[in-house]
Amino acid sequence: MSMPFYVSPEQLMKDRADYARKGIARGRSVVVLQYDEGIAFATENPSRALHKVSEIYDRIAFAAVGKYNEFENLRVAGVRYADLRGFSYAREDVTARGLANAYAQTLGTVFTTESKPLEVEIVVAEVGPTPAEDQVYRLSYDGSVADEHGWVVMGGQAERLAGLLGAGWRPGMTLSEVLGLAVRVLGSPAEDGGEARTLAAAQLEVAVLDRTRPRRTFRRLGGALLEGLVGEPGAGE
Repeated sequence: MSMPFYVSPEQLMKDRADYARKGIARGRSVVVLQYDEGIAFATENPSRALHKVSEIYDRIAFAAVGKYNEFENLRVAGVRYADLRGFSYAREDVTARGLANAYAQTLGTVFTTESKPLEVEIVVAEVGPTPAEDQVYRLSYDGSVADEHGWVVMGGQAERLAGLLGAGWRPGMTLSEVLGLAVRVLGSPAEDGGEARTLAAAQLEVAVLDRTRPRRTFRRLGGALLEGLVGEPGAGE
C-alpha cells in the first residue's frame, strides 16, 4: 500500500513562487520611467502585433512581462473593468489604484487556489496633472502590490537592470533623455558576459502617457519619431 503524498502549504507556495519567477525571468525586460511630461514605457519587442504595453483608459496604461496569453487576458479584463466603472459612475472614478486592487485580487486568488500561478508581472500606471501626482503600481504573480516612484523594471535580469536605471535616472528628465537611458539599459551586456547591444528603433516597443494631451494621454511611438528621440546609434552614449 502506497503512502499518501504530502506537501506542506509552505513548500507548495514556495514551489509555485519559484515556478512563476522562472517563467517571468525568461521574458525580455520592460522598463517604465517617469519623465517631465509623463510616463514612458520601453521594451525590446520586434513584434508589431503582440504588444507588452497597452492603453487601458484615458490616463492609464498597462505593461507586462511573462506569458503573453495570460497577461493579454488580464489586459482585456482591465479594459472591461475601466469601461464599466467609467460608464456606471464617471470617467474620473477609473483610477490606477482601483485597477491595481482588482488585479491584485485576481492574481492572489489564482496563486493560492489554482494548480498553476500566472507567470506574469504587471505595471499599472496613471499619469497625473503633475509628476508628483503620477501613480505607478507594480504587481507580482502572487498579487502583492508595490507603489513605485521614478522608474520600474520587470522581467529578465530585473535586479541588474534596476541598478543601471537607478544610477542613471533623475527627476525632471525629458522624454528623449529617459528613452536614451532605457535603450542603453535594455542593450547592456548580460551578467554572464557578452557585448553591449545598440537597439534600433525597429527593435523596440515604446509608448507614453503624455500629460500635455487632453483626455486620452496614451500614444505609441515608432518610425522616424522614435528614431529621432532615441538618436542615431551611439548618440545617447
